[in-house]
Amino acid sequence: MSAPNKSYDPVEVEALKPEEIERMRDEALAAFAAADSLDALQEAKVAHTGGASPLALANREIGALPPHAKAAAGKLVGQARGAVNKGLAARQEELEADRDARVLVEEAVDVTLPYDRVPAGARHPLTTLSERIEDVFVAMGYEVAEGPQVEAEWFNFDALNIGPDHPARGEADTFFVKGPGGGTESGVVLRTHTSPVQIRSLLSRELPVYVICPGRVYRTDELDATHTPVFHQVELLAVDEGLTMADLKGTLDHMVQSLFGEGMKTRLRPNFFPFTEPSAEMDMVCYVCRGESVGNPDRPCRTCSSEGWIELGGCGMVNPKVLTACGVDPEKYSGFAFGFGIERMLMFRHNVEDMRDMVEGDVRFTRPFGMEI
Repeated sequence: MSAPNKSYDPVEVEALKPEEIERMRDEALAAFAAADSLDALQEAKVAHTGGASPLALANREIGALPPHAKAAAGKLVGQARGAVNKGLAARQEELEADRDARVLVEEAVDVTLPYDRVPAGARHPLTTLSERIEDVFVAMGYEVAEGPQVEAEWFNFDALNIGPDHPARGEADTFFVKGPGGGTESGVVLRTHTSPVQIRSLLSRELPVYVICPGRVYRTDELDATHTPVFHQVELLAVDEGLTMADLKGTLDHMVQSLFGEGMKTRLRPNFFPFTEPSAEMDMVCYVCRGESVGNPDRPCRTCSSEGWIELGGCGMVNPKVLTACGVDPEKYSGFAFGFGIERMLMFRHNVEDMRDMVEGDVRFTRPFGMEI
């Protein structure tokens, strides 16, 4: 490019001649009109509006003109470049509209066609609830303990201070595994509770012991709306120096508040269990009415029958005979334990009315509970 020259005639610059500027403009507009896709339009855009395009090169020549000629030449080139940019924008809008219309046709989905995809399942709510309960106690420092479902009678009964004449050891309540002779003298049963896991934990772990024992258990119950021969329990055992009923009560309160919300509390009613002494039935305040239905005929509660409390499970201080059976000195150590059915807890938390829904495997029952992990 030459230096400014006051005697320079712009007509002598070939690229700045009006007819040449018009030709460049018309070529650009023609290229845009001929582009049949956005990719082709992009190529035309680079060729006719980029830094090496004819109009861009012509614009550079203006700097070499004398001052009195720059205005006219700049106006001429500017008008041409404006027309080119306007034509480019219009053509791009047309091609984008054409693309969008084509996508609507080419990528349309006929939702009335049959499909072969398997519907998504869901985690069973018993699994989800069991894991949530485990999380509550793991956060408190407990460990999750597991044991076999086919158990020796000693672990299932004897070590738990359940004597040979106890009704629970009859065939009306317990599934016995047949021995070699075909009778029930094998000494092996399907565990009737997860308490044998507590015994195994005391025998295999160093004291102190803080474990939670979830799992499947078996009873000779008929399947109906509130009973099932196979169900799930979760039991807790804590054995340490100086544990009292106050520790048990505080643990129960923390559990129900974690599972049912703030303000929930428990109460203990005297009862008898062979493996705890003293023993108690554990109730929690009704999670629906929070006790406000008691003595209030204007606000009856179907969940607790307006009693204000719901029975949850059994608990108590570990019987010294159980500690002795496991080789633990009851003079030095004490412990507490409690247990409840997970199915029963699920019915409380989610207003499930029929326990059979939990075991029939219908995904329509499990899916509404979601995929909580």
